[in-house]
Amino acid sequence: QVQLVESGGGLVQAGGSLRLTCVASGRIFSSSFMGWFRQTPGAEREFVAGIRWGVGNTYYGDSVKGRFTVSRDTAKNTMYLQMNSLKAEDTAVYYCGVDRGGYSTMYTSYEYWGQGTQVTVSS
Repeated sequence: QVQLVESGGGLVQAGGSLRLTCVASGRIFSSSFMGWFRQTPGAEREFVAGIRWGVGNTYYGDSVKGRFTVSRDTAKNTMYLQMNSLKAEDTAVYYCGVDRGGYSTMYTSYEYWGQGTQVTVSS
């Protein structure tokens, strides 16, 4: 069993930065993939960024490439999302999740989720 807790959301002006943190309790296997997703009311959960837990390969959604950076600290069982040059359209609830089966951008394949953290970007 894995429990995830996100933090770091808040209100920021357009062009600003935020750093999200996802702390996992329980074992994360090296074959797992951890991802950041975001969701707005009435929309499906959208893949933002993710990282292969063992080797650290990173992946990004097209809308955040060049602005967001995902990283992890395996010793702390923690994943981060550094968000720079934020835009109003980045406003959403951000979730972290674990897919034990490996790389995936589909939220339906993830087994564990955090409770989410709200990010609001004012224009």
